[in-house]
Amino acid sequence: MENVVLDEVDRGLLHALRVDGRASFSRVADVLGVSDQRVARRYRRLRSTGMMRVVGVADGRRLGYESWALRLRCTPDAAGSIAEALGRRSDTSWVHLLSGGTEISCGTLQRSAAERQALLLNKLARTNRVLSVVAHRTLHMFVGGRVGWAALSVLSADQVAYLEAGRVYAAHAPAGREGEPVALGPGDEALFQALSRDGRAGYADLAAATGWSESTVRRRMEHLCAAGALFFDMDVMPGLLGYRVEAQLWMSVPPAELHATGQALARHPEVAYAGVTTGPHNLTASVVCRDDAAFYRYLTEDLGALPAIRQLETAPIIRTIKRAGALLPR
Repeated sequence: MENVVLDEVDRGLLHALRVDGRASFSRVADVLGVSDQRVARRYRRLRSTGMMRVVGVADGRRLGYESWALRLRCTPDAAGSIAEALGRRSDTSWVHLLSGGTEISCGTLQRSAAERQALLLNKLARTNRVLSVVAHRTLHMFVGGRVGWAALSVLSADQVAYLEAGRVYAAHAPAGREGEPVALGPGDEALFQALSRDGRAGYADLAAATGWSESTVRRRMEHLCAAGALFFDMDVMPGLLGYRVEAQLWMSVPPAELHATGQALARHPEVAYAGVTTGPHNLTASVVCRDDAAFYRYLTEDLGALPAIRQLETAPIIRTIKRAGALLPR
């Protein structure tokens, strides 16, 4: 990948797309005080590197899916190929190869108990190169999904408000949407697949992918977003922002202090993901730091200032195979 140097326009564009992934270039240009042609050129440049993209993401909770976090320990000769096989599955949302090259961490969305059993008890358990599997339900997210990474925030509150006012598709699931799951219909899977590849795909391209008319595509996207089943995420590789060290953390926190600790993590710019799971390590996070020295400072100072963390396990991420529901270029 080329070495990309970001300026204020680039960083403003990244934050703007985090606020509204399908914002028009002209509206982003209004916010940044530059021409829409300049915004379009910057977007194409960043997109072509493979280091950033806008993706349409299915909210598994609103669809009635089960969210699971998995840790697999594999034989040294097989971890890479197993991680890539997991990345090709439509039910995985992210896949990381961890330090030592023998451990894989991934997230899955299972539509039913039968699908969960097929993956955990049949597929993985019967693979002789998988030495162990630990699986825990993901119960809540503090950072990730609809809640963006704090390191992307460079726009003022007024600029963000302007982008939000022009948003066509809902960015947050409406309050009180914890009842019956949203039912998907014919064509929805093709729509989600197309948006997972490019969340800014035009209506003509989406119509071709689904077999619908452009007006039907527009109405269906509006309905899915309003129901909380679809949202748009701005996926950016940390290296583009100068972060060279990525790691996963597993923490043990007393239940009474779990929510407050998770909220504190969400305010740390190093935290790209934080969520609550079942199991002895009930708070997990993915962090990004500029270098090892910064990672050390984060562990000893920022995390050290959170007294509720009783135990901490860390593992550097040596390769990301999949993130935000789509394979990344090698």
